[in-house]
Amino acid sequence: MIALLSAGIAPALALMTFFYLKDRFNSEPLLPIVRSFINGALLVFPIMFVQYAFVAENVAQDPLISSFLLTGLMEEFFKWFIFIFTVYKFADFDTPYDGIIYGVAISLGFATVENILYLFAHGIEYAFSRAVFPVSSHALFGVIMGYYLGKAKFKTTQPKRTMSIGLVLPFLLHGTYDYILQTSERNWIFILIPFMVILWLNAIKKVKQANQSMEQCHVPIKEVK
Repeated sequence: MIALLSAGIAPALALMTFFYLKDRFNSEPLLPIVRSFINGALLVFPIMFVQYAFVAENVAQDPLISSFLLTGLMEEFFKWFIFIFTVYKFADFDTPYDGIIYGVAISLGFATVENILYLFAHGIEYAFSRAVFPVSSHALFGVIMGYYLGKAKFKTTQPKRTMSIGLVLPFLLHGTYDYILQTSERNWIFILIPFMVILWLNAIKKVKQANQSMEQCHVPIKEVK
């Protein structure tokens, strides 16, 4: 039990720490990050219930529809929705990079519960592959979402358009990820590894861009709370 829980939680802690420490100018307080993580975790249960209902009724089970609508759009929309209504107006959300921190926290909250449930159902031997692929991909989708929501709040003259990009891009990438898994039975790893490399390179680029935008705005360094 303890081993399974540890294996389920450890990847999220490692990824959250990585992106938290990439903030070059500010140390975001931990309480709102934890709260965002919990909000993301709570999303799993209603989403899984709806997805299970579609599977049980054999509705919308075509790989394209299932990957992009039932998984990609549904999961990323509710993460985006939670971000907009619980984070976007936070007083602590006061720099562009904070968007990445909170986007990753929400996504990793979701991924952690999903990961723990999967490991309990299938065994701890899947812990490494789950950490490298599903958990990491959720974090990277969260980077993209958070980057554009941070940009919408602080850097753009078209915030609604930029906020929409913060939903559409993660949804399309998430749908593509699931479509690869559903349609490439034996060779999925040879397609998914390059896909994950591209996601990581893009995420690191977004991290640098968010930090650079803060530098250009001369964001003051906050006290660690």
